[in-house]
Amino acid sequence: MVLAPDGAEDAALLEAYASVRAGDVFELARAGERGIVLRRLGPRPEACREPIDISSRVANDAWRPISNFAHTPFELDGRPYASVEGFWQGLKFPGERARARVAALHGHAAKSAAAGLEPRSLRYGGVTIRYGTPEHWALMRRACEAKFTQNAVAREALLATGTRPLTHVMRRDSRSIPGVVMSDIWMKVRKKLRPGGS
Repeated sequence: MVLAPDGAEDAALLEAYASVRAGDVFELARAGERGIVLRRLGPRPEACREPIDISSRVANDAWRPISNFAHTPFELDGRPYASVEGFWQGLKFPGERARARVAALHGHAAKSAAAGLEPRSLRYGGVTIRYGTPEHWALMRRACEAKFTQNAVAREALLATGTRPLTHVMRRDSRSIPGVVMSDIWMKVRKKLRPGGS
């Protein structure tokens, strides 16, 4: 279907509409005996619920605070963290001093602080937790809930993703927390933060 202008006034109206609505998705629906109607569903990414891949390399700067690498300070169990990555990598160390050092880091500095460490278990809150298990992932969820609850910039970025699916696709998937688990945590936290969420 092509909408063609019938004169200069129509051409100006169509041009103005096209410049504002370029990239939008429309639904074709019957309008009874009157014919058909095009209903605007919104911008294509939102209308089609295109996934947003969240990583430290996310294309949209507005979503960068969602990443675990982002400098988004928060506290968990009375301890300060500069980033979720600092929390996560710090868990690999048995000593509190080393954990506190890594907790102050964000970005690649946090990631590389524990390079080569692959413990089979860790201790947190007096409990031994096997590495890469649902109990381990529950710690990540707690850290993310603390981050997004306490850090307004990160919270606004997460909520700005609407209801679009979030993914976490890396060149090499994590053995300790696969991308599908990480993205599911973000979406569950997002749902909880929305008005009326649970």
